Amino acid sequence: MHKLFIYFFVVAVACISCKKSAASKVKQNNVEIAKERDLKSESLPVATFDTEVYDFGTILEGDVVETSFVITNTGKSDLIISDAKASCGCTVPTWPKNPIKAGASGKIDVKFNSRGKKNKQSKAITLTTNTAKGREFVKITGFVTPKEKK
Repeated sequence: MHKLFIYFFVVAVACISCKKSAASKVKQNNVEIAKERDLKSESLPVATFDTEVYDFGTILEGDVVETSFVITNTGKSDLIISDAKASCGCTVPTWPKNPIKAGASGKIDVKFNSRGKKNKQSKAITLTTNTAKGREFVKITGFVTPKEKK
C-alpha cells in the first residue's frame, strides 16, 4: 500500500510539473548568448591533418624514425599551435611557431628514438591549439624488434 501511494505521488508530481511547455522555460537571454557563441565558433580555425596516424612498421631497437604530419587550417581565422607534447620522452615533436593562416598548411615533425623500447609502440602527440576542441592529436605506431643480447 505504501509503495502504491509513492507511485501515485510521483506520477502526480510529474504531471503537474509538465503543464508548462518546455519552450516557456527557456530564458531568452540564454538563447542570445548561445547565438553569439555559435557565431564565434564558426569563425574559429579548424585543424585538418593529411593523416592522424603514422605506422613506421618494424624497426630495430635503437633506430630513430622521423615523420611529418601536414596540418591544414580549413577554418576562417589563424590557427595557433601553442604547444606540442608527446606521451613519452622518446618522441620529440616540432611544430610551427607562427600562426597558420586560413587555407594554409604547416608541418608537425616528429622524431621517435627506439633506444630502450621493445615490441609494439604507440606514442600520442597532443597539440594545444585555438581550435574549438582546444587540443588536436596525432599518433605514431609500429613495432620495435629487440636487440639480441650478447
